[in-house]
Amino acid sequence: MKIKAMLVDDEINIVRNLEKIIPWEQLEVDVIGTASNGAKALELAAEKHPDLILSDIRMPVMDGIELLRQLRDRGYEGQFIMLTGFQEFDYARSAIKYGACDYLLKPIDYEELELVIGRLAGEIREYKQHQLRESTKWREISELVYEKVLLDLLMDYTSFPLHRLLDEEDRSWLDPYYAILLIDLDDYSQIAKQDERERKLVHFAVRNVLQEALRSEVAEYAVLLTREGEWCILIPLPSSYKDDASGIPQEMLGHWSEQIQTAVQQYVKLSVSVGVYPSVVPVELLAEAYRRTQRGLQLALENKQIVWIESASAPDGSGNTYWDVADGLVGGLTQGDLARIEQSLEELNRSLKELAGQGSMRIEQMLHFLNLHLLREMRSIGLLDGAQEKKIWTKLEESTGVKCLVECIHMLVQECQQTSAGRRKTPELLMASARDYMQKHLSRDLGLDELAQHLGISCSYFSLLFKQHHQETFLEYLTRERMELAKHMLLTSEKSVTQIGKQVGYAERRYFTKVFHKYEGMTPSEFRERIKPGAAGEETEE
Repeated sequence: MKIKAMLVDDEINIVRNLEKIIPWEQLEVDVIGTASNGAKALELAAEKHPDLILSDIRMPVMDGIELLRQLRDRGYEGQFIMLTGFQEFDYARSAIKYGACDYLLKPIDYEELELVIGRLAGEIREYKQHQLRESTKWREISELVYEKVLLDLLMDYTSFPLHRLLDEEDRSWLDPYYAILLIDLDDYSQIAKQDERERKLVHFAVRNVLQEALRSEVAEYAVLLTREGEWCILIPLPSSYKDDASGIPQEMLGHWSEQIQTAVQQYVKLSVSVGVYPSVVPVELLAEAYRRTQRGLQLALENKQIVWIESASAPDGSGNTYWDVADGLVGGLTQGDLARIEQSLEELNRSLKELAGQGSMRIEQMLHFLNLHLLREMRSIGLLDGAQEKKIWTKLEESTGVKCLVECIHMLVQECQQTSAGRRKTPELLMASARDYMQKHLSRDLGLDELAQHLGISCSYFSLLFKQHHQETFLEYLTRERMELAKHMLLTSEKSVTQIGKQVGYAERRYFTKVFHKYEGMTPSEFRERIKPGAAGEETEE
């Protein structure tokens, strides 16, 4: 890795000697420019961003000390070597307070200078490599957080006000508007019957293809696995789209959809259908737009389609009924609500009687879809094990006609209820256990995965139950509990802000202060000073 150096001296012969005598190439250093005074060097540094600057002190217009001071004021973090005569030695020492890393006396000992440059070049190179590693690591973490936040919003596991707790700088990547494309594997039932390892390989391959399918035309977009065999592509849009009456160009959305279908077919040898939401979606409405797109795509019931949501509703009006039944069954099974389950099954029977005289083909298609939808949802929240799934798949493959397909739905419901009974914990007991566990572990890093494992349920099931019971997400609840405990400790103890932050789960004082300020509108020290009579600010907030 080469580093960049700049030479600053009003004596042209010294500059030429430095260029010729120092083995820059051997030291892997590029001399990117020279300047005859500090003012010119300041302009050149702003343009070229050198890692290392060698500068004389005595120069016309602007001397080396002032050059270094102004560079530091502008945020320059590179290395700086001062060159000075014997009579300027004390003067040169004053440059140390501005961060000069070394100074050499004139006449220049070029062997000594070479050693100094070599040492500093090594330090700079090591620092830049460390920064690159940290930057790569942070980018990967940031992408994971970005996708996690979007997935929570999409699945309605979180509410939008959550993001007021995040620092403004930390969430600058959360775009306000998106385009939505929903990708669904055709013939999902064939993939679903494979073992877990094979299914994971298929999903991994498809996701990789989707992540690259639009890369030549779309700089950044997120590919989220919403459930088995289904991915949602979220494409950030400029804010200008909000006021654009024409919305997203339809030909562009159609072109992207065709690219996706072609790429998956070419590289994974599978066909997909694409649901296109034709309007600009504000970030807080992602969950609603996703549900509408999913329903429209599923009700189309044909393979290799590009489905525009306006034309996706069932002409016989049965689509909404089937989705109401599906939502009722999923909600009833996850919450252990027998009354809701029975009500949904009765609604299904009423709907079938009303449609009995309209031909069986469409009804059979809808029932088959309902079975598949329930299987996917129950798998995602862990209410069916492998043996149960195999039993239901066998039944579904053998089912022909409306009666058999309805029986398959009843079998699926019974199997899920057996699983829930086997857990021997109602949703209420699970949530009570979760709250107790959280209270005992507020002082350390606590993740959703750990809690789900403690309760013996899947992460998806835990997220769904938590949101249903508390009307807020796990993270929102955890943050609120930590902040309330912190407020109590600030008022009732003499512990420092740093100590209190650690006791409520924030190892870094700075981050604790930011979260507290977002939550309460003031820093912890300000809260203590304003609310607690006679309190003094024991620490300065960062």
